[in-house]
Amino acid sequence: MSKFVKAALASSVLLASVVGANAAEAATASADARANILKQVTVDSNEVDLNFGTIITGATASTVSVSTGGVGACGTGLVCSGTPTAAGFTINGTSGATVDISVDSSVTLNGPSGTMTAALTSSNSTLVLDGTDSFAVGGTLSVAANQADGAYSGTFSVSVDYQ
Repeated sequence: MSKFVKAALASSVLLASVVGANAAEAATASADARANILKQVTVDSNEVDLNFGTIITGATASTVSVSTGGVGACGTGLVCSGTPTAAGFTINGTSGATVDISVDSSVTLNGPSGTMTAALTSSNSTLVLDGTDSFAVGGTLSVAANQADGAYSGTFSVSVDYQ
C-alpha cells in the first residue's frame, strides 16, 4: 500500500471519529406549554344611583356627603332631607382573580341654571373576586351659597380590570 493511500485512510478514520463525536454530544430538552384563561370581567351598570337627597341652600357654601355605606351628612347652613344612597355596582369574573377598580375622581351635576361638583370615593380599589362581588361609590357634593334651585344630575364612570 502506498504512503498516499495509507495517509488517506488514516485521515478518513480520523474524520469519521470526529464526526461521530459531534453526533454523540447532541442533547435534547422539553418544556411544558401553559395558558390561564379568565372569564371576561364585567361590571354591571349601577344598581343604585348616588343620591345626595333634597337640599335647601343657605347663605354660605357648604357640602353634603354620602359615604360608600350610604350614610349622609348635611353641612353647616344646609337643610337636607330624603334618603341618601351610595351608587352600587356588581362585578362578575373568575373566582380568585384580583381586579382593580377605577372611579372618576369627580362628577359635575348640571341643573337648570348652574352646576355643582361632587368628589367621588370608592369602597374598594381592588377586590379578589368570589365570582360575583360588589362595590359602592359615595361622594362629597359642593353646594354654593344660594345655589340655584332645580334638579341636578350628572354621570360618572367606573371600570374594572384584572391585575
